Amino acid sequence: MRYDPQLIVERDDDIYPPSDDSLLLIGSLDIRPGERVLEIGCGSGIVSMHCALNGAAVTCGDVNRRAVELTRRNLALNSLEATVVETDVYSGVEGRFDTIVFNLPYLPVEEEGGLALAWSGGADGLGPLPALIAGAPAHLLPGGRLVVVVSSLMCQDALASLLGGLAVRVLSELPLFFERLSVLEISL
Repeated sequence: MRYDPQLIVERDDDIYPPSDDSLLLIGSLDIRPGERVLEIGCGSGIVSMHCALNGAAVTCGDVNRRAVELTRRNLALNSLEATVVETDVYSGVEGRFDTIVFNLPYLPVEEEGGLALAWSGGADGLGPLPALIAGAPAHLLPGGRLVVVVSSLMCQDALASLLGGLAVRVLSELPLFFERLSVLEISL
C-alpha cells in the first residue's frame, strides 16, 4: 500500500504516534479489496485506516482504551469504517482473518504504563509476539498470514527460537542509525 498523507490523524500524547515503523509497515502491506484484516495494537489507527482505504474489512484493537477511542475518532474523521475493540492481543476479538497485522512493542526494555505500553517489549524485546503467534491458528483463515514489525535490538536468539519451524519472509527493511527494522510475513 502507499502511505496517504491526506488522511487526518489526530494524536494523543499517551498513544504511540505514526512513526518510521508505521510507515514501513504500511508500505509493506499488499491488501486486496474484501480482504479480512485484523490489526492488533492499532494505536492511532493509521495502519487500519490505510487497510480500510484499500477496501479491506478491518477489525482493529488496542490494550489502551484511549487508543481505541483515538482510532475510532480518526476513522470517523476520514469517513472510514472498521470494527474497533479493546483487546489484549486476541481477547475480545471474534472471527477469522486473512491477515493479522501488529506493529508490536519491540524494544528490549522493562518499562510499564503510559506510552511505554506501545514500545516496551520486555527484557528480550519479544513482548506479545509469542502470544500473537500462539493464538494465530484460531484467528487466521486457511492460507492466512501474520505481518509484524521486528527490530535488530530484540534478542535475536529468542526471536529465531520463536520463529523456528514457521515460514517467514522479509517483506521490507529499514536501516536506522541505531537499529534495523524488518517487516516479517509469517505463515503457520
